[in-house]
Amino acid sequence: MGLEESFLQELFEDLENDKLVLPTLPEVALKVRDTLEDERASMSDVAKVITSDVALSARLIQVANSPLLRSNHQIETVDAAVTRMGSNMVRNLVTSIAMQQMFQATSDATDQRLRAIWDHSTEIAAISQVLASQFTKLKADQALLAGLVHNIGALPILTRAEDYHELVADIVLLDRIISNAQAKIGNAILSKWNFPEELIAVVTEHHDLQRDHDGDADFVDVVIVADLQSRLGTDHPHAQVDLSTVPAFAKLGMEPDVSIVDMDEAHENIESVKAALAG
Repeated sequence: MGLEESFLQELFEDLENDKLVLPTLPEVALKVRDTLEDERASMSDVAKVITSDVALSARLIQVANSPLLRSNHQIETVDAAVTRMGSNMVRNLVTSIAMQQMFQATSDATDQRLRAIWDHSTEIAAISQVLASQFTKLKADQALLAGLVHNIGALPILTRAEDYHELVADIVLLDRIISNAQAKIGNAILSKWNFPEELIAVVTEHHDLQRDHDGDADFVDVVIVADLQSRLGTDHPHAQVDLSTVPAFAKLGMEPDVSIVDMDEAHENIESVKAALAG
């Protein structure tokens, strides 16, 4: 049995037997979620939890003043930000912002790969937010979170790969393993985090470019289009895909030859959201 087969077999066996260490949401995100679910708590109580984390507070205010909210006046405090956003958006954005803590490598071997995945995830999140707001009735902040978690399954794979020097040294093999395993692992992670089914579907189905379904566009459609848009002009295999054959574009009512990444206003929004997520 080759390295790839043995690695994947052990990975999936440990997942089935609850032996695979899955990432946990940062403590502040959990506290915010718990406070929002407490019927006795107010948005002021939520703001206090967020304020306890200086970096998160600054980032949340930065997002509150980004094109994501299109506020007519400058927001300068966490209290004003959470009041402006509302509970659902606060939950989604705090989770999104706090997730960066999870993309920290324990060795130099996988640090560059983790950074690349995080950078790509923030780009997909930013494009997804713009696509959802401009082409669908979906919540833009939920689309942002969908884009951010679409490759979350790669985290425990990379953590385990740190113990395999020959695997870390072979980027092509490592990427193939991630591609083959991240949907199943990502499903387990988001289920553990009690994420809604519509977001779990993103990690399990966004690789299927021929995916089609009844009804309006969903978050999987948004992330599929965002990913393809992000690949335009690159040497990635997805840059060679005939976009007219991808049902997700029709779901969003987009012409395949329209690049939202090149639109001035959309580009500004995307860069603003990426900056806020990148910190």
